[in-house]
Amino acid sequence: MSSTFTGWGFIGASTVAREHMLAAVRAQPGHDVVAIASGDAQRARAFADENGIRTAVDRIETLLADPSVRAVYISSTNEQHRDQALAAIAAGKHVLCEKPLAMTVDDAKGMVAAAREAGVVFATNHHLRNAATHRKVRELIAEGAIGKPLFARVFHAIYLRPQVQGWRIHSPEAGGGVIFDIGVHAADTLRFALAAEPVAAVGMAQAGFLSQNGVEDGVMAVLRMDNGVLAQIHAAYTVRHADTGFEVHGESGSIVARNVMIVRAGGEVLLRDAQGERAVPVEHEGLYTIGVRRFCEAMAGRGSPAATGEDGVRSLETAIAIAQACRTGTLVQIAAPG
Repeated sequence: MSSTFTGWGFIGASTVAREHMLAAVRAQPGHDVVAIASGDAQRARAFADENGIRTAVDRIETLLADPSVRAVYISSTNEQHRDQALAAIAAGKHVLCEKPLAMTVDDAKGMVAAAREAGVVFATNHHLRNAATHRKVRELIAEGAIGKPLFARVFHAIYLRPQVQGWRIHSPEAGGGVIFDIGVHAADTLRFALAAEPVAAVGMAQAGFLSQNGVEDGVMAVLRMDNGVLAQIHAAYTVRHADTGFEVHGESGSIVARNVMIVRAGGEVLLRDAQGERAVPVEHEGLYTIGVRRFCEAMAGRGSPAATGEDGVRSLETAIAIAQACRTGTLVQIAAPG
């Protein structure tokens, strides 16, 4: 095997791993998935057989002991992320971890610190910031196309496909619920596009027809950002026929991005100002492919991941603040970074 080859180990035989991440890794020259670990040995073996992966194991220790595995992608249930990431970091592996990084902010910060001390790349798989639409919104704001931003709105209310419901709708102990699952994406989208940090949150959650065991399946929240923007988040699992969207309204114009809070490349960006409404050209590319490419470049010492571990900490901190605000009915302050 060439010294330039990078083997990947997948921890978690998830739908995202199968539908998106496998192809994203294989799109990178010199990279391939060589091992898959799942707590269910039969699930791991089936995943490996279906996708041409040579090794399937039911213990992550076995995967991490494989010298051909240099990078690890973690897509297990949320409560497992911390221990699995720390084990991978201790084994000297670079780690790309699904969001949310952990169940608590302190645990997430500990993961970031461990990776820094070990000298490995640690990143969060916030795929939406890789979308051409989101990058165009960020660019337009930075260029002053709408003047000073005043308000923003993220509409990420979908119908959660039955094949990915499972623990997300019935297991609070596994980190289920729409706030940890989708709210973190909305928080990261706002941070990325506005180049601003959330400082306070209010919200109300809903337990609708998918909810079990008290897990919320819908939420509306408002964040105050440190640049003064008020940002609304609507996230849900129970909305069957609506498009997603992202809007930013400023002193001299508005940006309206339609059908953009999605896993596949697509959607459109409209700019509205005194000259009227017009579509802004965007060059679409696979979101996960971009994220993995940036991660691979960071492993090679070129630049940083699309979403760092610190980005994962901030989105988690915001999601936890939203959950607390929903639970208590109060405005919850969010600490500044660092």
